[in-house]
Amino acid sequence: MMEDKYKAKIKTIDELVAAIGPRPRDKKVIMCHGTFDVVHPGHIRHLIYAKGKADILVASLTCDDHIHKANVRPFVPEQLRALNLAAFEMVDYVIVDHNATPIANLARIQPDYFAKGYEYVSTGLHPKTQEEKDVIDAYGGEILFTPGDVIYSSSHLIELRPPNIAADKLALMLEAEGLTFDDLRAAVTKLQGIPVHVVGDLIVDSYTMTSMIGGQTKTPTMSVRYEGQRDYVGGAGIVAKHLCAAGARVKLTTVLGDDRWKDFVLKDLTGFGVEVDAVIDPTRPTINKNAIVCEDYRLLKIDTLDNRAISEKVQARFHESIRSSPARAVVFSDFRHGIFNKSTIPGMIAAVPEGSFRVADSQVASRWGNILEFQGFDLITPNEREARFALGDQDSVIRPLAQKLYEAANCRHMILKLGERGLIAYRRRHGSSDLRSFFVVDSFAFDVTDPVGAGDALLAYATLGDIATGNEVLAAVLGAMAAAVECERDGNYPVTPKDVLERIAQVERQANFGG
Repeated sequence: MMEDKYKAKIKTIDELVAAIGPRPRDKKVIMCHGTFDVVHPGHIRHLIYAKGKADILVASLTCDDHIHKANVRPFVPEQLRALNLAAFEMVDYVIVDHNATPIANLARIQPDYFAKGYEYVSTGLHPKTQEEKDVIDAYGGEILFTPGDVIYSSSHLIELRPPNIAADKLALMLEAEGLTFDDLRAAVTKLQGIPVHVVGDLIVDSYTMTSMIGGQTKTPTMSVRYEGQRDYVGGAGIVAKHLCAAGARVKLTTVLGDDRWKDFVLKDLTGFGVEVDAVIDPTRPTINKNAIVCEDYRLLKIDTLDNRAISEKVQARFHESIRSSPARAVVFSDFRHGIFNKSTIPGMIAAVPEGSFRVADSQVASRWGNILEFQGFDLITPNEREARFALGDQDSVIRPLAQKLYEAANCRHMILKLGERGLIAYRRRHGSSDLRSFFVVDSFAFDVTDPVGAGDALLAYATLGDIATGNEVLAAVLGAMAAAVECERDGNYPVTPKDVLERIAQVERQANFGG
């Protein structure tokens, strides 16, 4: 393969040192170092200039772990950034620097020249550049500054219009993990029959469809014509349905009011194959959230609910239901409508049987819940807003924010949902220095229609994938595929394995350039 030719240029530091040999050398070596997130004309001119000054050009790039500038960076992961540089004819070798600065590698490689961009000297020598110069001077090398006639910013170009390289990034990540698209497909077939217990707030989501008539003349009141209503089981109920659709054996413990929505919910869920263990509380309504939609616009949402904490008697029923469940996983689906709060959560967690796979999702659009109240879980799936609330952090960019939340939650696996930007996931290294602590998966949605509910699909497939394979990467990718499918539907419809397999095939074709 042509790609293998370029990959041969990518070396470890030990391989590179062996290839170029020690100083003095017959062939002069020049080294460039940078992030090279999106390679632009300024980078190319820099590399061409450097190659013109020596026989061998080494391009060194900062690894993903040490890139913290801008939000959700690097946009291009290190394996793909390395391959991009290796594809240039003027580049002889590429290394990924796993240190925070190039100082250590400069001392080992001892290039004859180290090329820096003009911006590093235009306003005086930066202290970090001075450190690099000191190392180079110590062995007799020389630092060169390339002309500053063309200057671009990778971050600025990404913000203008991010390139769609989701499939390429996925293919490179799978390869780096020793996985393939066939492993993704095989993982989907392993989800059947896994017993899961979902505990949480059930919501009936309604969409009242209208069309515009006009406005009133005496008051600023909009007038619309009623066109019909669609009702869906949502909240913890749709999580249960996604799990069931994926092949799991699902039990749902929740609270319902003694009203017409109770009958709708029970008929819908039992007909879908979900075992419903519902506490019927006549003092509170079944939660209903009704969005008034006029053509493509949501005019208003009317919520019928009671956010009081569930009584001690109801809590006891929940504890018993959780304790007696033989499920391999317990999923706490928290929408902060009475079941979960600071006083009820400890008892719920204590009731989980020893050895169960513990999952928590705190989806709180109109209320505040804290994902950090679910400590030491196997999987948590917050979004950016929930992460910022939990940490009281409005300012950090995504990577440091995600790292802080992961450490504070003391969980095994965390998937931070980033909407149209995909997700960033953290995992334990399990003693292996080769295993990356975090990885990014872009969104695989092609035509977003309704992103509401995508997180529920992700939660279901990531949970089952984690249990079935024990592999956090496979689990996160399956979750991302399911979320993409759900994004392209208007309304809450369960995602099936067939849907996920079709999306995997579409992404694989993109990664193989349509082949």
